[in-house]
Amino acid sequence: MTMLDAGFRGQDAGGPAPTIIGTSLEPRANVVLRSAEFRRGREESWRELDDLVQRVEKRGIRSVSADELQKMPLLYRSALSSLSVARSIALDRNLLRYLEGLTLRAYLVVYGPRTSLFAGLGQFFTRGFPAAVRKVGWHILISFAALVIGIVAGYLIVASDEEWFNAIVPDDLSDGRGPTVTAEELRRTELFAPWPGFKDAFIVFANYLFRHNSIVAILSFGLGFMAGVPTLLLMVYQGLILGAFIAIHAKRGVFVDFIGWLSIHGVTELGAFVLCGAAGLLVAEKILFPGRYTRLESLAIHGKQAAIIVGGSVAMLFIAGIIEGGFRQLVGVTSWRFAFAGVTAVLWFLYFMSGRKEEQHGLPT
Repeated sequence: MTMLDAGFRGQDAGGPAPTIIGTSLEPRANVVLRSAEFRRGREESWRELDDLVQRVEKRGIRSVSADELQKMPLLYRSALSSLSVARSIALDRNLLRYLEGLTLRAYLVVYGPRTSLFAGLGQFFTRGFPAAVRKVGWHILISFAALVIGIVAGYLIVASDEEWFNAIVPDDLSDGRGPTVTAEELRRTELFAPWPGFKDAFIVFANYLFRHNSIVAILSFGLGFMAGVPTLLLMVYQGLILGAFIAIHAKRGVFVDFIGWLSIHGVTELGAFVLCGAAGLLVAEKILFPGRYTRLESLAIHGKQAAIIVGGSVAMLFIAGIIEGGFRQLVGVTSWRFAFAGVTAVLWFLYFMSGRKEEQHGLPT
């Protein structure tokens, strides 16, 4: 016995009659008759749709013919109409549950994605993410400019008075690096520290870096809802921290080694921060200047693009965490670190420029 058959058994066996809106005092026999008529006139199309959906669920979309594929949306809309009628006249609950389940399954088959999870991810990273980034060029420049302003300001402030370092850099980020640190300590414990091993490098430290950086990057995007001002301030503050570190290392004669140590992962990490800031500025722009749409409509249209940028940026931060947590200390020569950073920068540039020809020729990305 199917769920559809069970939906009416209680009525046929003398169970409680359903309440029909506006006719609660109508004779019981008339209620049962109405329910039976409702089922008899539509049951065949329900069963046909159920059979098609089951075949697709078990054997895939290729298990149905072209004619059946064209017929499926019509059967789905018919079942949806039946569900609407059934709810309005309060038919048996089992039947309502059956129709709700059937229409939900049919919706996923008719209108659901036609690609697998891995195919969808492949589409996202090969076309969606680079295309979304290319559309926010001015936002990227503004976000990058805010970061550079912070770096310059942080460097000048700490270079003039190193005591400002402790006021700018949080304790959990300074990790003992401050006005009292020596050049030898920086070389031994930071710039050329020995590799800590696979577990500490790739699992413990890389995981910490990824979580911390992801929170900051997503916050940069989320603050875009407040007209973008907090996003820019956060980008400036991130620059202040970096500028403070540059000043400490420069005054101890290890500026070049520090930039090499930073660049090996900084190309990817700072790039992700800038992109998240750009996504926040995109949201701010569409809220402040919605154009011919309402603010809510404009946010719905362009919010997807911003979310794609943030999703891809988080993936970049994962890569940066792996590089910073493990590979950075494996590359112990400053010149090699610069070379690694240069190759990384070229690869990211080529990645984000991929697909431009398809866009220029009007092909979908």
